[in-house]
Amino acid sequence: MDLSILLSSPLNPLIGNPRRRSRKLYPPFVTMATSGDSISAQSKPPKLVTFIGKGGSGKTTASVLASKYYASEGLRTCLVVHSQDPTVELLMGCRLQNTPTECGTNLFAFKLETSKMILEPLERLKKVDASLNLTQGILERIVGEELGVLPGMDSFAPVLALQNLINLFSKEKESSNKEYDVVVFDGISSEETLRLLGSTERARSYLKYVKDLAEKTDIGRLTSPSIIKLVYDAVKMHGRRSEGKTSSEIWSEIEGLIEKTSLWLTNHKNFGCYIVMDLTQLTSVSAALRYWGCAIQAGTHVSGAFGFLPQLSSVEKGASEKFSPLPFSILPLDSSVDSLNSSAKELLRSTSQCKYSSVCFDAKEKLVTLFMPGFDKSEVKLFQYRGGLELLVEVGDQRRIIKLPGNMQGKVAAAKFVDRNLIVKLR
Repeated sequence: MDLSILLSSPLNPLIGNPRRRSRKLYPPFVTMATSGDSISAQSKPPKLVTFIGKGGSGKTTASVLASKYYASEGLRTCLVVHSQDPTVELLMGCRLQNTPTECGTNLFAFKLETSKMILEPLERLKKVDASLNLTQGILERIVGEELGVLPGMDSFAPVLALQNLINLFSKEKESSNKEYDVVVFDGISSEETLRLLGSTERARSYLKYVKDLAEKTDIGRLTSPSIIKLVYDAVKMHGRRSEGKTSSEIWSEIEGLIEKTSLWLTNHKNFGCYIVMDLTQLTSVSAALRYWGCAIQAGTHVSGAFGFLPQLSSVEKGASEKFSPLPFSILPLDSSVDSLNSSAKELLRSTSQCKYSSVCFDAKEKLVTLFMPGFDKSEVKLFQYRGGLELLVEVGDQRRIIKLPGNMQGKVAAAKFVDRNLIVKLR
């Protein structure tokens, strides 16, 4: 049922306008909106850090600045670049390879090259297939160096690289022996980064349907045991093999890994996602607001926002208000750590969670409030495919499923926008 028409229909206010918090301007050239717990000078940054924003807004410069800052604080830092753009090499002052290159004290960097990264999993598949004889030698005859990169393959390169660096799928005692304290990821685009960050939630739905095909169809029961073991052994989850495991046990382990990854990414002590913008360009600021909303739609909690501003320009007074309640600070246009102000350093090493909720439920009034910065009511569509059990929110090319509490399940009666919030009334 398409309920988008409800957004444009007249409706009496369902909830009062939330009271805006005042924000203080910190001269010179620094704007900071604080929230969450106080941050000590000894606090460590998240293990994985990334930046999103409009192309040309300074994502790469911010990534380099953050990497240099973490390294200067004595943290072994690795910058992962998913682009052939030489900007990072110019800012870092060193030539990057497809393996970590030391660019300074505690500072390493490398660029992802998908054409080379597909070779390792292919070799793993060959070794596993040699023992299972599933393809009867077909895989062995494939020459990986002859294979090019097809559309979509670039999306898997960061997954492999970040897993190797963070050891997310390793056991606790294995993951404690880490090579880097912080990994900074500079994605090929903000859209691809958001797809990556939201992939665990989306993977649950796909896995459910694939598992049904494997277990409830004749062809699935015939072929899936061999295929799933081939993939499992090639990926080497936890460094173990599928020998002695049933298909049901492997499916359960995959589901557990997806859940573990989802919980890891939603822990602000592990992961920090920051929005970047050029405050001299209104289009960049508008895009930053949009990406904030897109990040929420993808299931990602944004840690803060940074704006680039020339030293001789005045601070845009409305910047912190637009991004309230996100912590907000200014970054210098150059890539020098010495130019970082104290508030920017504080925000980069923060592991306190910005106190805003993307979804709020009011059981008494049967209201669902969705925080959706950067969007307007004409872009939102609401669907309900499973009765009143859940609410599917579609904005642009992103969909988000909201599970409704048991005491609030029901059909949508009306909806409207109030101060960046979509207020949905259930009946």
